Amino acid sequence: MTLTTPRVRSGRITFFVALAVFAQESTWNLYDSQVPPLLRAHLGSAALIGALMGMDNLLGIFIQPWMGNRSDGTRTPWGRRIPYLVVGMPVAATLFVLIPHAAVSLPLLILVMFGYALVANAFKPIAESLLPDFIDPRRRSRANAAVKIASSITVIVAALISIFLIDDFPKLSFVIPALLMLVSVAVLAVKARDNRSPAYQAALEEDRRGAGGGSPRVRMRDVLLDIVRDADRSRLLVIAAVFAFGGAWFASRSLVTNYGMETLGLSRGDAGGLTLPSGLAFIAAAYPVALLAERFGRLRVILAGMAVFALGMVLGTLVRTPAGTIAAMCVAAAGAAAFMVNMAVVLWNLAPSARVLGTYTGLYTVGWSCGGFAGPALVGGMVDVTGWPFLLLDIAVVTLVAVLLVARVAVVRRRRTDGAAL
Repeated sequence: MTLTTPRVRSGRITFFVALAVFAQESTWNLYDSQVPPLLRAHLGSAALIGALMGMDNLLGIFIQPWMGNRSDGTRTPWGRRIPYLVVGMPVAATLFVLIPHAAVSLPLLILVMFGYALVANAFKPIAESLLPDFIDPRRRSRANAAVKIASSITVIVAALISIFLIDDFPKLSFVIPALLMLVSVAVLAVKARDNRSPAYQAALEEDRRGAGGGSPRVRMRDVLLDIVRDADRSRLLVIAAVFAFGGAWFASRSLVTNYGMETLGLSRGDAGGLTLPSGLAFIAAAYPVALLAERFGRLRVILAGMAVFALGMVLGTLVRTPAGTIAAMCVAAAGAAAFMVNMAVVLWNLAPSARVLGTYTGLYTVGWSCGGFAGPALVGGMVDVTGWPFLLLDIAVVTLVAVLLVARVAVVRRRRTDGAAL
């Protein structure tokens, strides 16, 4: 599969894809940072809090691949992605605003969390699929780096809200990222259309040739069977690695506020701000790791990045102070950038057709969501046994599993003549 996008347009398209991701992540990051304390007011178990925080990722396991597959088969004058975004984002923003108001009771809070997670998960893979729709496979790491930088900016936004607003204005704080989402989707709806993307045009051409029995939609069952039956298991191993590292990453984000309160003695607002400098570290590392991946190979850079992430977690365990934790999170975020910028590109470039790019995005997010569901619960259970002071070390242990899986993918791909295409 070879898609070409004129260089003059690629920067503009990358900006709009980054804008779409910024819109959704502006709410997700405050959700990860400040919903755990709302749950902590009703619950005492770190494992149970982690499980509820992973609920959105459990929903994503079922919703995201289905919606990605459905958007692959959609044909409209606006293309196959944008119609879903202009409907889903405003609904998700409304539900997000209701979360702190629902915290008066645990059942109501869980209900609103469920509604937000359901809607937000529905359009998450659709927004991310815009990138491989438009960008040539060889340049996807650079474009995805820009998208991840936009996502990281929302981490900074969430941390600033935590530091300056959450203690005094807990309900107003949730309105700000919701408004950012509404403004972003309005700009996206006016300026972006994906009906002219190379992948969409390639999909239309396959439709005209009668691929898939004349139906524009490739069945999810057929996509899964193709991955499972693949002799070298590369795509399956990639998804498993996404699951393992996703678990470590989500645990480091969703449990760090409580870690700061329980271990470092910080207030809720100050603990929520522990991730602010790490957002800057991620931004600083994102584009360089994309260039390094294009120079030395994506899998090698991913392996090095995960090792740095684990090292950061060990550093935070050894230097158990607010400054030490901030430094550790910065090191870890720089390492995580190598994985998060390049791993989705690896899976996109393994897709056999432009007609299934949205489905592959959904499968990537299945691995990420499964890790996001299991990781905080697993690490939370480890914390229940070892105590909050060892949270970061527990995360490092989970990261080592991901390292082993990616190492296996690298070995498998070296045996193939097309390994450089990753």
